[in-house]
Amino acid sequence: MSRLPADAETVLLPLARSAIERAVGLDAPVATDLPRWCREDGASFVTLHLDGRLRGCIGSLSAYRPLAADVSRNARAAALDDPRFAPVTAQEAPDLHLEVSVLSSPEPLPAGSEAEVAALLRPGVDGVVLEGRGRRGTYLPQVWAQIPEPAAFLRHLKAKAGLPADWWGEDVRVCTYTVRSFEEGQP
Repeated sequence: MSRLPADAETVLLPLARSAIERAVGLDAPVATDLPRWCREDGASFVTLHLDGRLRGCIGSLSAYRPLAADVSRNARAAALDDPRFAPVTAQEAPDLHLEVSVLSSPEPLPAGSEAEVAALLRPGVDGVVLEGRGRRGTYLPQVWAQIPEPAAFLRHLKAKAGLPADWWGEDVRVCTYTVRSFEEGQP
C-alpha cells in the first residue's frame, strides 16, 4: 500500500463510524468515490471505547483486501462480533469513541529467547504478534501505555494468546509492526 496521506483520518474515521451505525440499524451514508490509497490493500484494527472503557477491538494483521473494506468490516466486527462483549446497541453507537489503526506489514523479530525478544522490543512503537503451540495473540503499540515494561508486556500477550505466562518454546514466533492511528476528536 502506498503511504497514507496526512489527512487519512478524514476518510477512515467516517468509514468506521458509518459501518458501525449501519450495523446497529441506524441510518448512515455509504462511502462512494474513495481515494486511490483507500482502494489499495491494507490492514487495520478498529478499537471502540465507551465511557473510557474498551468496548470492542477487531482487526487484520495482514493486508488482503482494500483498506476501505478492511476498516469497514473490522468496525462492524468490533461492534458486533468481539467475543469479549455483547453487541453494541443502537443506543450506545453515538457515544462510542473510535480509533482506527493502519498496520505496517509484520516483520519477524530475530531472537531466540524471551529475554532477547524483550530486549529488542520498542515500547510505544512496536505492535507485537506472538505465536506458539498453535495459538496467536497481538497487542497494538497503544497497549504499551498500560504495560510499559517489555517482559510484562510479553507475559500479558502470552496470556491473551491462551499460553502460560511462564512458557517459552522452540516454536515461538514473534513479529512486530508499527501503526498509524487516528482517533475521533484528535487533531
